[in-house]
Amino acid sequence: MIGVVIPAHNEQQHISACLESILVAARHPKLRGREVSVLVVLDDCSDDTGSCVRAMDVPTLDVCFRNVGKARATGAEELLEAGVQWLAFTDADTVVPADWLARQLDCMADAVCGTVEVDSWSEHGEGVRARYLEHYQFIENHRHIHGANLGLSAAAYKNAGGFQHLAAHEDVHLVADLERISARIVWTASNPVVTSARKDYKCRGGFGEYLASLGQALSAAALPASVDAVR
Repeated sequence: MIGVVIPAHNEQQHISACLESILVAARHPKLRGREVSVLVVLDDCSDDTGSCVRAMDVPTLDVCFRNVGKARATGAEELLEAGVQWLAFTDADTVVPADWLARQLDCMADAVCGTVEVDSWSEHGEGVRARYLEHYQFIENHRHIHGANLGLSAAAYKNAGGFQHLAAHEDVHLVADLERISARIVWTASNPVVTSARKDYKCRGGFGEYLASLGQALSAAALPASVDAVR
């Protein structure tokens, strides 16, 4: 059995598209009818995220952590108790490809770290897009780590100690623990997910804040030229 965990904090605008893509991936013919259990961990939601999820007949777990690491860990524990043998993780503002789960399993690895693509750069502009692409590697054996595109066996997850209860970078710490136990990790760009580049990001220290920092750096770099122009 395969388990998919999605932490969500006030994601009513994005969660339906996310779940639609996951439900399609769960029916991919290459899974050969394997059961897929999807769980949305509603972390202190005050909007209609829960209603959107329940309207799609997807199970939810209500918590009040405001902590993405703890939300992921709690969801994983719930699915492990149900007997899942593979855990996949993504984010509520992310859309996965139809063969997302099938490709993870095809890697025959303890863990699979995938890449992310941005849905639109309209909120950031060309400068941020260019700066981002300077540093991002869409290649095999990359070393990017995203909680929005991560899969691993139940055994590897347990042996590594699971997600730490961190408000950010919980995915990075988990992969470091996987490396510590010599887990076989596949770093692939062949199975990307599409995530939001919105400025109203929910997780401090996460992908959204990273993109915002690129914009701030560009603005700071341009400031002296602007001052000189005024003089």
